[in-house]
Amino acid sequence: MTDAAIEGCIAALLGARRPGATVCPSEVARTLLPEGGRWRSLMPQVRQVAQHLAQAGRLRVTRGGVPVDATAPGGPIRLGLPSGLGMAADGKRR
Repeated sequence: MTDAAIEGCIAALLGARRPGATVCPSEVARTLLPEGGRWRSLMPQVRQVAQHLAQAGRLRVTRGGVPVDATAPGGPIRLGLPSGLGMAADGKRR
């Protein structure tokens, strides 16, 4: 799976939701690899891509509403757009 495909999936899922909504990284993985339990193997890469997008200011990664490193252990995280930003299907800011 390419990082670009993961970025595109994150963008598409967030673009289909109301402003301020978030998605779970597992939803991204399940969308990309829906068959069986194979989606779990994609989770580390989804988290890495999310962290890269967060470092670039294109994504907000939170745990319990508090910004966190997407690759750090500690429980479930949510992915959302930074305030005032939209994301096009190609993963770029609108």
